[in-house]
Amino acid sequence: MTLLPPGTPTTAVTAVTAVTSVTSVRRRVSLHAAVTLAVVVGAVCLGLRHWPVIATGAGRLAVADRGWLLVAAVATVATWVCSALAQQGAVTRPLPAGQLVAVQFAASAANHVLPAGLGAGAVNLRFLTRCGLPVVRSATALGVKATAGAVSRGFLIAVLALTCPGLLRLPHISATVVAIALAVVVTAAVLLRGPLRRALRAVLADVRAVHEVPARAAALWGGSLAFAALHATVVVAVAQALELPLPPAQVALAYLAASSAAVLLPTPGGIGSLDAALAVALTLAGVPGSAAASVVLGYRLLTVWLPLIPGLLALAVLARRKVL
Repeated sequence: MTLLPPGTPTTAVTAVTAVTSVTSVRRRVSLHAAVTLAVVVGAVCLGLRHWPVIATGAGRLAVADRGWLLVAAVATVATWVCSALAQQGAVTRPLPAGQLVAVQFAASAANHVLPAGLGAGAVNLRFLTRCGLPVVRSATALGVKATAGAVSRGFLIAVLALTCPGLLRLPHISATVVAIALAVVVTAAVLLRGPLRRALRAVLADVRAVHEVPARAAALWGGSLAFAALHATVVVAVAQALELPLPPAQVALAYLAASSAAVLLPTPGGIGSLDAALAVALTLAGVPGSAAASVVLGYRLLTVWLPLIPGLLALAVLARRKVL
């Protein structure tokens, strides 16, 4: 706030206020530009680093079945709509539908720059606060959506494992690795028990509020289930396009199990962790290594590399229009 001497004319006060407002607007515009530039630079560096993967995957997909690839592309686009539906279900306030879908598309691009979903989380958090939700309420809404997503993925894994016995083959894990993992989890829970307890209470309160409105609960769970199922559909369609000799249910189960395991290793967009986990899961199911690599490359091309530049452009436009 600018302090002026007593007796300053009203016109001077107005002029000073206008200058202060312009300065504030310029700072916000500069911040938006800096964030957008950082995202673009990060995405370009990521693309250059993984360029051999992109080129190899494109070559393999060039001779794949076009019909199945179209199915995979349609399923990819539908994931953004389902993500928007789940996000709307996680809050009680109506959100602008068109902007919400565009934000999910932009968030998917930002998610490939920062680890552990931080990119998508930051974009969605900014959007929710722009829509008038308090920061704490927006953060808990993201927690509700993430929780519903994890539960939905586990539900689909259980259904496929029960309806198709013998499909889920877990790799042998030594007792030492299990003990170390449990020790890490317990230590983290003890050290962060206060923040975890507060976050859990906030998420549970929002879950109860959402389930008081049946339409919101249906949007949350329906969108979350469809989101996970559609990502599995993308992998299944790519596998069919490449004529992978494996039942679709087994491919879907391999993807769902791999995506759940990849959460334990937070890399940008799951790149690296999900790739390795999915390749291992398909190999354990009996797929040759080269064929498993082709499926992973095709899935990544459709869900990451092809939408990346349009997603970044959408992110820049949304930021410029003050949606973010």
